[in-house]
Amino acid sequence: MKTYITALAGAFALCLSAQSNATEHHTAQALEHSAMATAHGQDGHADQLLKHAEEGLKHAEAAEKEHAEAHKHMTEAVDHLKQSIEHAKKGHADVGTKHAEEAMVHMRKSIGQ
Repeated sequence: MKTYITALAGAFALCLSAQSNATEHHTAQALEHSAMATAHGQDGHADQLLKHAEEGLKHAEAAEKEHAEAHKHMTEAVDHLKQSIEHAKKGHADVGTKHAEEAMVHMRKSIGQ
């Protein structure tokens, strides 16, 4: 059982890492395009400023959305785990199990699975 739990925890950590990398990719792209927009703007190239600012905005919004969705679902997972614990303390294994299962659903959603 310990091996199963360890493997499950490892897989979960790997998935979180992949989600984090996707958000970091968008953040890096947003920074790169914003820097290019700034450089072109300083040189007086409004057309290139516009192009890079628009592309930077796309990546910034994508990073913002990914982070917000992940946060929302992890908050739901925490709430369900707290309810699972409360019901388990009262001996309500059936209700506690349902909350633990729902927590896993939200955890998976937080990492895009």
